[in-house]
Amino acid sequence: MIEAFQLIKKQLSSSSDMKEEIVRIQNIELEILYLDSVCDEKKIKDDLIISILKCPGKEEFKDYLTSLLDISKPEKDEDILQKLMIGHACIQMGNELFLFSAKKVINNQLGDASSETAIYGSQRSFSDVIDTNLNLIRNRYPSPSLVYEKREVSGLPQTEVGLIYDSLLVDKGVLSELQTQLASVKPDVILSAAHLQRLLTSRKYSLFPILMITERPDRVALNLKQGKIVILVEGSPFVLIAPATFYDFISSMDDTFEQLWVGFSLVVLRYIGIFITVLLPGIYISLVSFNPELFQAQLAFSIAGSRAGIPYPSYIEVLIMMFLIDTLIEASIRLPKSISAAATTVGGLILGQAAQQANLVSNIMIIVTSAIGIANFVVPINAMSFALRIVKYPFILLASLFGYVGLIAGLFCLILYLNDLKSFGKPYLKVFIGEQEKFGKL
Repeated sequence: MIEAFQLIKKQLSSSSDMKEEIVRIQNIELEILYLDSVCDEKKIKDDLIISILKCPGKEEFKDYLTSLLDISKPEKDEDILQKLMIGHACIQMGNELFLFSAKKVINNQLGDASSETAIYGSQRSFSDVIDTNLNLIRNRYPSPSLVYEKREVSGLPQTEVGLIYDSLLVDKGVLSELQTQLASVKPDVILSAAHLQRLLTSRKYSLFPILMITERPDRVALNLKQGKIVILVEGSPFVLIAPATFYDFISSMDDTFEQLWVGFSLVVLRYIGIFITVLLPGIYISLVSFNPELFQAQLAFSIAGSRAGIPYPSYIEVLIMMFLIDTLIEASIRLPKSISAAATTVGGLILGQAAQQANLVSNIMIIVTSAIGIANFVVPINAMSFALRIVKYPFILLASLFGYVGLIAGLFCLILYLNDLKSFGKPYLKVFIGEQEKFGKL
């Protein structure tokens, strides 16, 4: 087993949270191996190192060691690695090995996930302390191939950044490119994980996020199993995941727990919501201003009657309501939670009713605006939701100038742009295929 101990020490040497302590006191010599992200270092110090001073000799310390309730001997070589991953310290004393349970669990000190909620998944989120986040990931993904690389990004003050990945599943090309980009980042200060996300984005004017940002440990474990790389930032309760595909921003953690057809239907519902958010304002303008003959006669007369008193064209009407709805959404995000819901609900009702009674907008436009506002919130990841709120405005412009032809041309250009977009060398426009098979392997 001594040979297995040396091999494990060599295997884990690339992880920054692997600690090796050699203690020589009197005639007692110990070599202690553990992961400080999942082990309580104070317990190791108090129960092992300080206790040596109280024992007059080697035999007395061995008797003390074997009398501890948290001590055990590995029955086979595989036990050493498995126990190290879940919070044990491995002690080599002469030709003997001992396993000491020093597990550090700090889940009860964490807050609830607020920006990315799930019904069945874990309700806990990451914290601002990188060691706490590493502890959560190690406990969620106790694999011996999980590697943690500690890095410091240049700047004043220096900010600790860590890369964590499964060395057996990770794409070496993606890892190399990410390490290169991280080394080239030289800001004065990194304020948060979202700030680092912007710094690592190769296309500075890209509208769509190419790294996923999340606060959920279970999502991180899922992505580690898929061979992705997680970036931890000291002082931020969010982590980054690379590479990211379009589907990653559409999927929710609940999709992995639902029945196959339920999960599939929810994903389809989100894509329909994206279609409504991006294209419905342009479709409204195209139908009203360019091709009203596509409506049935009764519906066409109804829309024409509701717009009879509107003094300006449909695209001005749409821009007014889109500005108001985006203002209300932004206010609901920035206001204190205790008043945000009431303020935005009352504001939306008053503004909508007053605008309609003043003949500034039509009844149909109120319905369209409500549908757009609701559909935008079905996207689980806020970064993608914010991007889609902006994408609809070019389609409004194209529909105002060219009608349906402009919409189709704009949609074609958007698909081409997404198809050309890369996330650390990996194709970005992956909408669904293959994800369910990965879920099934967990």
